[in-house]
Amino acid sequence: MRLGLNLVKGLREDSARAIEQARVRRPFADTADMARRAGLPRQALDALAAADALRTLAGHRRLASWQAAASAQSRDLLREAVIVETETPALPAPSEGQTVAADYRSVGLTLGRHPLALLRPQLAARNFQTAAVLNTYPNRRLARACGIVTVRQRPQTAKGTIFVTLEDETGPINAVVRPELIERQRRELLDATLLGIYGTWQSVDGVRHLVAQRLVDLSSLLGQLSQDGLAAASRNFH
Repeated sequence: MRLGLNLVKGLREDSARAIEQARVRRPFADTADMARRAGLPRQALDALAAADALRTLAGHRRLASWQAAASAQSRDLLREAVIVETETPALPAPSEGQTVAADYRSVGLTLGRHPLALLRPQLAARNFQTAAVLNTYPNRRLARACGIVTVRQRPQTAKGTIFVTLEDETGPINAVVRPELIERQRRELLDATLLGIYGTWQSVDGVRHLVAQRLVDLSSLLGQLSQDGLAAASRNFH
């Protein structure tokens, strides 16, 4: 497990502690061994499988989910009861996009490729540039940026301006959205998970940002990764 158990959504603290204590005594042989020795309920096993935390014990997420169901035990049952082995079905591995989307749903991040790296061909076809490319642009050049919205800020001293931070596979992109555009495109600004911004690049004394002129909600592209889209959370002012 390369990420801390505290990041696994839906895993109770007592279950995480039971896993750690059981693992100290000796490594787990498989999912059933972990379930038995740590006394894990089905809910804990499902959370671990969804977070891809059982990969070394069970394989990819679909196999892990199957083994979680087969290995689940109630705390009321005998913890040392023998679990009858059943043949593991030949389940296909999820696609890279499905894996990334599942990572975001279960732990809020991914150790794999950034979602926008997977969507870059479609974004490049629309002339959206990466953060790395934008940072080479001169002052006042027209530019297009697209990224997952990570922050929306509206400081009291900004006279109604909203500052947005996007994230792509190369880094963050800071953007400025002025009140007149906010009034016209409030829905795109506040609802989009994947936001495209057309505007003018400003680069003065090392301070770089995109002054927005038009906003586009491109969240539908995330459906190409997984039919459930991408559960990416942002830090918002409200």
